[in-house]
Amino acid sequence: MSEAGGGRGCGCRVPQRASWSLVAATAALYLMLATTVCTAGAAPMSREEKQKLGNQVLEMFDHAYGNYMEHAYPADELMPLTCRGRVRGQEPSRGDVDDALGKFSLTLIDSLDTLVVLNKTKEFEDAVRKVLRDVNLDNDVVVSVFETNIRVLGGLLGGHSLAIMLKEKGEYMQWYNDELLQMAKQLGYKLLPAFNTTSGLPYPRINLKFGIRKPEARTGTETDTCTACAGTLILEFAALSRFTGATVFEEYARKALDFLWEKRQRSSNLVGVTINIHTGDWVRKDSGVGAGIDSYYEYLLKAYVLLGDDSFLERFNTHYDAIMRYISQPPLLLDVHIHKPMLNARTWMDALLAFFPGLQVLKGDIRPAIETHEMLYQVIKKHNFLPEAFTTDFRVHWAQHPLRPEFAESTYFLYKATGDPYYLEVGKTLIENLNKYARVPCGFAAMKDVRTGSHEDRMDSFFLAEMFKYLYLLFADKEDIIFDIEDYIFTTEAHLLPLWLSTTNRNISKKNTTSEYTELDDSNFDWTCPNTQILFPNDPLYAQSIREPLKNVVDKSCPRGIIRVEESFRSGAKPPLRARDFMATNPEHLEILKKMGVSLIHLKDGRVQLVQHAIQAASSVDAEDGLRFMQEMIELSSQQQKEQQLPPRAVQIISHPFFGRVVLTAGPAQFGLDLSKHKETRGFVASSKPYNGCSELTNPEAVMGKIALIQRGQCMFAEKARNIQNAGAIGGIVIDDNEGSSSDTAPLFQMAGDGKDTDDIKIPMLFLFSKEGSIILDAIREHEQVEVLLSDKARDRAAILKGKRIPSYIINSNPEVENEDQPSSENDSQNQSAEQMLPLPQTVGLADQESPGNPLESPSEPPSPADSEEAAGFAPSEQISSPTETQETAGLDGECTDLDNQLQDQPETEEDPSPNVSWGTKAQPMDSILADWNEDIEAFEMMEKDEL
Repeated sequence: MSEAGGGRGCGCRVPQRASWSLVAATAALYLMLATTVCTAGAAPMSREEKQKLGNQVLEMFDHAYGNYMEHAYPADELMPLTCRGRVRGQEPSRGDVDDALGKFSLTLIDSLDTLVVLNKTKEFEDAVRKVLRDVNLDNDVVVSVFETNIRVLGGLLGGHSLAIMLKEKGEYMQWYNDELLQMAKQLGYKLLPAFNTTSGLPYPRINLKFGIRKPEARTGTETDTCTACAGTLILEFAALSRFTGATVFEEYARKALDFLWEKRQRSSNLVGVTINIHTGDWVRKDSGVGAGIDSYYEYLLKAYVLLGDDSFLERFNTHYDAIMRYISQPPLLLDVHIHKPMLNARTWMDALLAFFPGLQVLKGDIRPAIETHEMLYQVIKKHNFLPEAFTTDFRVHWAQHPLRPEFAESTYFLYKATGDPYYLEVGKTLIENLNKYARVPCGFAAMKDVRTGSHEDRMDSFFLAEMFKYLYLLFADKEDIIFDIEDYIFTTEAHLLPLWLSTTNRNISKKNTTSEYTELDDSNFDWTCPNTQILFPNDPLYAQSIREPLKNVVDKSCPRGIIRVEESFRSGAKPPLRARDFMATNPEHLEILKKMGVSLIHLKDGRVQLVQHAIQAASSVDAEDGLRFMQEMIELSSQQQKEQQLPPRAVQIISHPFFGRVVLTAGPAQFGLDLSKHKETRGFVASSKPYNGCSELTNPEAVMGKIALIQRGQCMFAEKARNIQNAGAIGGIVIDDNEGSSSDTAPLFQMAGDGKDTDDIKIPMLFLFSKEGSIILDAIREHEQVEVLLSDKARDRAAILKGKRIPSYIINSNPEVENEDQPSSENDSQNQSAEQMLPLPQTVGLADQESPGNPLESPSEPPSPADSEEAAGFAPSEQISSPTETQETAGLDGECTDLDNQLQDQPETEEDPSPNVSWGTKAQPMDSILADWNEDIEAFEMMEKDEL
């Protein structure tokens, strides 16, 4: 049985989801509710076309796999732009991404069972022989426990599962004697030391040769791990135990799952993203179904399917109920805080949540699966691929796309569950986009930016392990596959484990910790999975009817209905308040808002939030007027944003000991010197007194001829600029007063004027969040004299340091010398972005400054997102663009502007710890040379670290 099929119990239920949720406060979602149907259903696809597309998938796999074997093997992965293998230690370090590489021919192992699914049995037999002959699992390299488990251990077990199946058929693999299983067992024992913690949660990394904590291991000091990292082990470890009879693997994986379950937040039944492996304290307390948590939920349900343990199903159902209660805001899936689950934690979604509709199919909850999948498909149709992260109004947040397969996975499962040919057309679109935009002569290259179509020299192993497997199965008929796929379950890496393991070696000591911590209502849970033929009310257009309202959720191309508005005009009713006419100081307008269920709340950071509570409206008609008003406010903000868009700027620290290595992403100002049109401003920094810069400076001699540091707050930005300019400053940097704020987690601010003529401001002004600003402040405390460069983008260090006596390696280590007229795909693929591209929202200022009689002065806490249907915020004292603190906040701050600029810093090269192995080495003196700068470099790396 596969996840989408019927038969053996798989813990499914079929909830009757009655109506759309009106929780998410985004323009697109609310517009979706009023759109009209503009498209028709998909016509059935002929068998000939399905076969043609299936053959096309086979050819694409051959192109990717063949180039890997020709140009990269035995390296872990192929670099498709430069047609060579990626060997750890010989290429610039990519940070955590490289933890998947262990010098064990990762792509080959990850592709083993894909070869069988695609009916390439001869190639499979050859690949197994190569793995047994060439792969070494005893390398002195630090790897991710999570990635090694799902890709390598899972790949070996999937290969073993299909090897014994082929051997039983009597044509292939007759020589096979469990060699892959023995390798898997060897690897399993190498991973076990990672579980040597008081909690039972594994360390996130381990050295394949030296294990944990030994000096030569270079790991074992970590304290945190992600929930998915610790909770995505049970399928592979239990399968290894069931295959070999060694119960220790399943026991360790169960203990980790038990601990995560015990540490869930009891009132919300949610888990956080990151947990301390020693204390069990939640480090990151936001919760969702995407990166950091995703496969934890997946493995709870699939562990029940594979192992038949009811406690796993009980836990999954408890979590799933919480997900649908708090995180699911159809068609969106938005992160929330585990202790305040009605409060959204961020305003964007990551691409990894695309797996969730497929998991909902396994659960049997089809309607929300169709809704979310369709929303994701509309994003793909807009950008050709699913961006690594995108906002709730479907703009790009992180522009990369490493050819992730999760959307293809959900597409396959929805087709299996519904039989709707629409999903075949979706798969066809995926194939066309891959060939049109990602295909290169040496394989398929990841997208560096889905907006520009630029490539990255990267083809991850999961692309071959999952993407081609799901696409081929989508178009294949049962007779096209040489074995019954229904007899296997897919791991999170799409490796196949046989369901008969549920009855093999079941003498694992199990402790049911579920009922100890929660009371479960069994009436909410169905213990068998219904046949997919009765999932729908005998209506072949059921799935289409769910999708139609979402067809234009991204493009907003369908006209909104205006029938009710016209009827109200004919009846003589007063026209509803329009957003363009609204004034926050008009008592009549405030009364109208109250009648529509819209309230104004003054936030702690100086902004004012508009929130709609539909249930508080005077009538359903007024509630609809309020909904329209909030939508107009969002569109008004978006229009103003488009009129004034400014890219981010750079603050580059160029004095000793930084020498241009530290580049901070800064928000621009809508006044003062435009750094994109004029030469950069260079100077030493000095703090102004008073620090807020809201009055005449008392230390003009300190800031004369320097770049003044001032704190946000108390007055308008333009007023700060005038005060430091009058004191003789040549530029200004405003540092956020919201402690802990960072460009890592929030869109950049764009400083607006004060509503007056700002032509008198001649100096450049930039904005830094608290985290980035503290880097400069800390540098001043340690080095006193700190020189910075204010510019439109990071400058090449060779140009910055010209004429200074600087060690040559500082210049030579920079591979990113600007050469815009001669782009190089190879160089582009190796350049690493020092700062994540961030959206710059635009402010709609309804008040230029605070007035004594302003009724909005009384501070108030933000509303609970569960109660708010729509919200919008603006700043009365500082016209500054900022995302609101809850998902329901939108509108007046505007939609996010996607930026094509990236600030760059050169990658650091990881030193190869094994100079004598046959992989080849390069001398890498950088680590030893920069030893004296470790603190500065580490601070910068923490700043630029990508959450995903």
